[in-house]
Amino acid sequence: MKCKLITATALLALLTFGCNEPDDGSYTAPISIYEKIDGQWNLASVKMVDEVAKANGVEPNEQNLSGFFNYEDFKIRFDVDAAGQPTSYEVLGDVPTLFPANGYYQLSSPFQQPSGSAVRIHLFSDAQKTQKTDELRLTAVPGSAQEMELQLVRTSSGTPFVSYVFRLTASN
Repeated sequence: MKCKLITATALLALLTFGCNEPDDGSYTAPISIYEKIDGQWNLASVKMVDEVAKANGVEPNEQNLSGFFNYEDFKIRFDVDAAGQPTSYEVLGDVPTLFPANGYYQLSSPFQQPSGSAVRIHLFSDAQKTQKTDELRLTAVPGSAQEMELQLVRTSSGTPFVSYVFRLTASN
């Protein structure tokens, strides 16, 4: 009797689980950072950080610049082509030029880094992306909140002395 019960249970399990092939759907490419930053972004705030003072524990080491120099007009647009690859960028608004106001860009990686390090946005003056003009750090990647943070770091002999942190929100 025990043997028949085990056989019946095994047969039932085989019929229940053995004949079903899982349907995992079709392959979908992962969402890249290019897709997330594509479009126009409005400035929420910009602050200047004295990196030397910060490194030495001197306060204050930050200053909010949002209300100065027309920064409330600052907008930046990142464009991608139909294949989702980077093309051009443009800074809009009558604001001081901290980095070139237009050109081409490419990310150091199309995906977030597992180490947590910031992805670099390399800025170029030419479409072939051979003449690098500057670099931004993408310190907060847009997600469901549609907010992004960029950092522009200025160095002297490899040592950072000032940085600008741009908090941006997506234009809808």
